[in-house]
Amino acid sequence: MSPYIRKVKTGSGATAVQIVEKRSGVRRILEHLGSAHDETGVAALVRAGQERLNAGQQVFDLGLNSVAAEPEASAPSAVVAGTRCEVLWDVLSGAYSLLGFDALGDAAFKSMVLARLVEPASKLATVGILEDLGVAAPHRNTLTAALKRCQARDYRDTLAKACLAHSARTGGTSAMVLYDVTTLHFENEDEDELRKVGMSKEHRVDPQVQVGLLVDPAGFPLEVHLFEGNKAETTTLVPVLKAFQERHGVTDMVVVADAGMLSAANLNALEDAGFSFIVGSRLTKAPYDLAEHFERHGDYFEDGQILESTRTMGTGKDARERRIVYQYSFKRAKRDRRTINLMVEKAERIAAGSAPLKKARFLKVTGAEKALDQATIDRARQLAGLKGYVTDLHPEKMTGPAVIGAYHELWQVEASFRMTKSDLRARPVFHYQREAIEAHLTVVFAALAIARHLQDATGITIKKLIRTPKPLRTVTVRIGSQAITAAPAITPDARTILDRLPPINAPGH
Repeated sequence: MSPYIRKVKTGSGATAVQIVEKRSGVRRILEHLGSAHDETGVAALVRAGQERLNAGQQVFDLGLNSVAAEPEASAPSAVVAGTRCEVLWDVLSGAYSLLGFDALGDAAFKSMVLARLVEPASKLATVGILEDLGVAAPHRNTLTAALKRCQARDYRDTLAKACLAHSARTGGTSAMVLYDVTTLHFENEDEDELRKVGMSKEHRVDPQVQVGLLVDPAGFPLEVHLFEGNKAETTTLVPVLKAFQERHGVTDMVVVADAGMLSAANLNALEDAGFSFIVGSRLTKAPYDLAEHFERHGDYFEDGQILESTRTMGTGKDARERRIVYQYSFKRAKRDRRTINLMVEKAERIAAGSAPLKKARFLKVTGAEKALDQATIDRARQLAGLKGYVTDLHPEKMTGPAVIGAYHELWQVEASFRMTKSDLRARPVFHYQREAIEAHLTVVFAALAIARHLQDATGITIKKLIRTPKPLRTVTVRIGSQAITAAPAITPDARTILDRLPPINAPGH
């Protein structure tokens, strides 16, 4: 049977109009023209379908018995004037407004942020992405001007204040923040004042920059800062916290960071600046911190057991007593022992000459002699399953379990970094000057805030949240001088997303 037009009721009560064909008793949808909730809209979609069949896009068969009579020759033609991903755009725009970002009053900047959520790309490609979505697309030069305004007017300050306000509304607190650093590399050999070769978490030797990210305990971003690629991680923390403190007037704050931030000088600087801290501790000092336990109980620990000790960190006038909290985990011990065994096997192969000489943790090289470092192996096995945390918080202010629980929330920073690098492709491929890189990072910061908000609100990954409503396009049909808009049928998955979103009343819900 030749293609014909079919009308069918949808779950939302609308009438969907389709071009279908039937072969061997099986009906197949060739094109979904849209859906409408009133007779006028349905008639317009039917007329548009007839025009498509008449134009030869499909074989001519109006299916008159199931649809409507052939329009008179003098009747005006129905033309699809355009389509728009209105459902998706409304979701993204609503989140932008709810977070208070409309305070910037910059439509071009907003377009860049929302387009990056849909598909991260260059400014030129962003124009095409916006056009494909069916929304107004600024000229490339307008986007470039928006990036310059972003720096000149310090958009990041406005965004950061809006983010803290949202965090406070949703149960976050400026009394505790989480911090971490990552690197973004450039695929070129030339260094400059910002892009430097340094310690890379991805083990690369390209010039890079470092990005420090401050988030609330739920992982919602609060601050982002750019640093030179060769700057020591430990020296990035205090500047970020001071900027946060000055921006928001916060006076009593606990920062949680991983062991990469651990140094006596860094902890002293944090304390002198008025911050409290919880930082991961390396295990090299554990035999001394826990000497009493090892003397009385040997290597025996109960699963989940928490022990506390104090340690002097720093030398001379900079020496200060620090509280150390340790916890033993059977699961961690099992994992640590497996890793240790693999490392021992690697060292044994090198010592036996069956593997080439490489740096190995448990290998001791003395002149031409290669042997296992048994003392190091024994110490590693003794400490398997232990994890340490350094803090200046008194036990009456925060118990050992609370210290450990706060530290374990650091995965939220890592999750935000993964989203930044993968979903939002934060690496500034198309930017080379510091101001341009800073502006790019501000766009990514705003996009990250929207992505985290939407994920937290719906419980759905940002990838799926973009992919699900994107195919739902609103159709505008023009009949003569009259324009009729037909909304798409909302799929069950899209309905789930929409139902979980908070009302769009910006800001403050």
